Amino acid sequence: MRGLELARAYYEQFGRPMLDAQFPELLPHIAIGLFGSGSECFGFDDDISRDHDFEPGFMLLLPGEDVVSRRQAFLLERAYGKLPREFMGLRRGLMQPVGGPRHGVLRTADFFMEKVGSPDGVLTVGQWLSTPEYALAEVVNGAVFFDGSGEATAIRQRLSNWPEDIRKKKLAGCLLLMAQAGQYNYPRCLAHGEKGAAQLAVVDFVRHCIGAVFLLNGAYQPYYKWAFRAMRALPRLSLLAELMEYLLTTDNDAEMAAEKARVIEGVAADVIAELRRQGLTRADCDDLEKHAYSVNDSIADGDIRNLHILAAV
Repeated sequence: MRGLELARAYYEQFGRPMLDAQFPELLPHIAIGLFGSGSECFGFDDDISRDHDFEPGFMLLLPGEDVVSRRQAFLLERAYGKLPREFMGLRRGLMQPVGGPRHGVLRTADFFMEKVGSPDGVLTVGQWLSTPEYALAEVVNGAVFFDGSGEATAIRQRLSNWPEDIRKKKLAGCLLLMAQAGQYNYPRCLAHGEKGAAQLAVVDFVRHCIGAVFLLNGAYQPYYKWAFRAMRALPRLSLLAELMEYLLTTDNDAEMAAEKARVIEGVAADVIAELRRQGLTRADCDDLEKHAYSVNDSIADGDIRNLHILAAV
């Protein structure tokens, strides 16, 4: 059983009966679910994931103290701590005094403030440009099992998609860095006999290509160790994941380097085709740099458009 399924089953068998019996007055104000950090919140957990932080448990998100007092929160935390310690052959760890970092009683505003710097999910342009994508992915992953007030669900919905101008700004930066690393610097480093630098160029090309693919899907890229797994599940350009792995895991001798250069140009062509399909570029060439500036030029907000093209990456 995956961690998210485990959490839901534990909540339904023990959590909800406890709330109904002991805290019915709090139910209109509580959100319950599991989302945030951890492979289980993305559905990426497996047998290896069980070596740490894998246990039955769920989150109880509360509004501010003006609605649910500190004492009520304390009593709820105590009741949560008394739930069965073993479930389906797994044992819960000891709770911290104010709740575990991933399970237990948390204030809604505190959770979102810690993740994205905003207690209500309203982000400034600067925050949208600078907040790490993995943090945005963590506030919209997983599942909400119950939301009495709808507050947590509304915040998650508010953060569920990039504003279009922000998406374009980040995409433009990724495209420019793909061009510089893959189309320009990879062959130049090899011409200088710098195989190590050439591989660094490949790494940079792959990193920003993955970023571009997520942006072209309108999705947030999770923490890097799950980037390939998440990329393979995307509806658009997911097959590029195999080519990215090929570029990263092969040598740079003369024969292989020539093949890798062809792969880089093929990947660029696929990305450009998707840009055109979405109407994001007016450039008519195979140079990713020109497409980067074309995407940037299409940004509606002049203040965002006139920021440095790499301002979001």
